[in-house]
Amino acid sequence: MTSLPRAVALAMAAALVPLPAVAASAEPTRAAALPSVDMAATVKAAQIDPRRADDTLTPGAKSSVLRVEKALQAHHLLAAKWVDGYFGTETVAAYTRYQKSLGYTGLGANGLPGTASLTKLGSGRFTVTDKVAPGKRVDAGDDIVVDTRTDKMLAEAGRLAKRTLTLSQGSYNPGGDTTSAGTHDGGGVVDISVTGMSAATRTAVAKALRQVGFAAWVRDPSQGDWPYHIHAAAISDTDLSPAAQHQTGDYYLGKNGLANGAADDGPKVPIRTWEEYQDAH
Repeated sequence: MTSLPRAVALAMAAALVPLPAVAASAEPTRAAALPSVDMAATVKAAQIDPRRADDTLTPGAKSSVLRVEKALQAHHLLAAKWVDGYFGTETVAAYTRYQKSLGYTGLGANGLPGTASLTKLGSGRFTVTDKVAPGKRVDAGDDIVVDTRTDKMLAEAGRLAKRTLTLSQGSYNPGGDTTSAGTHDGGGVVDISVTGMSAATRTAVAKALRQVGFAAWVRDPSQGDWPYHIHAAAISDTDLSPAAQHQTGDYYLGKNGLANGAADDGPKVPIRTWEEYQDAH
């Protein structure tokens, strides 16, 4: 057998030597995580800011509100001059227009960000954290309806007050009582019977309601055409009617929730939402 020339043999041998492994290419750069919008803070601002006499921002809400406003601006629903972190009347109106553009009507287009509409608005822009939802409507007896969130709040307030709370008017009751000025048209608002309660007990029940996240007041006949009762609006219930939103906003600002805008006359407790109460307990 004829041997190969030495040069050819060496070349062939070299070709058989494994080449050093090529370093794997760097892992593809991941897309930056989207910023988040704190829904609880945003909804709180949407109740308080429209009722302010100045442009003070709601603590803890600015960055989230700004992201919502920028998204509304991108949809040509809010002018640039209102993109300021202040969820005032212009932003509420813009959010209402956005809700209507999605096909929502009635309470679904009340200007308060709901989970579904806020998530849709944030598509590709932001994620939604600290979600707030009223839940399903439930029968509270005697043809009175409340939402699940409100029902749980009432149960906890009753536990704190060591009483069974009897409702004289529930939620989702448009036109049911003209003296209510539309506050019961949506969710989160109830009137509580005070039959058999002393003045001290009425105050104690109002305090318990406030502790769990209601804007609550003892109403008396001198204030309007109604009997003694306790009026309570669940702060940050996203089904609140516009009139009820005004009441919860006024409560934060130290007012009584009535048309006269007088000072709050209820028991003093730290103001918190139901979610904040739950976090603390």
